[in-house]
Amino acid sequence: MIDQFGRLDVLVNNAGLMLLGPIVGADVEEWERMLSINVQGLLYTTNAALPHLLKAAEDDPRQVADIVNISSIAGRVAWANYGVYNLTKFGVNGFTESLRQEVTKRRVRVGVLEPGGVATELGTHNSGAMREHIDAFVESTEILEAQDIADGIAFMVTRPRRASIAELWVMPTDQA
Repeated sequence: MIDQFGRLDVLVNNAGLMLLGPIVGADVEEWERMLSINVQGLLYTTNAALPHLLKAAEDDPRQVADIVNISSIAGRVAWANYGVYNLTKFGVNGFTESLRQEVTKRRVRVGVLEPGGVATELGTHNSGAMREHIDAFVESTEILEAQDIADGIAFMVTRPRRASIAELWVMPTDQA
């Protein structure tokens, strides 16, 4: 990407996996998959992008760069049967805040976007009672569309250089 376009101005960490179920008797391989994608993927991608973002923040035309980490309202509120997913999203929020404090004075803005229910494949990775729970929520709620999240990201990264959006909730009106 850098070779093709010459610079990196924005990183959006959006990969995620949500495998729900009770902690007691859980399949720990599912935990490892969620930790690998939701936490380690974000860490490794951020680590690789940071030198390029710091350089872009020093240069014209923007003189600012952005990292937007996609978390979840599950990073703010814990629910039964969401334990490890909650863990990963609370971790994303904590990492985002720490990184924000480290690099914002160097003009790399770091923010977290925490969506509520969105029409994605995220819930389809579940089965049984958890899938029924997710399907019931989707049927009873006018959930967000991907464009709603894209609009939130665009809002965060297009503020003037002097303004940094550290946290943005985007919720379905029915869920708020």
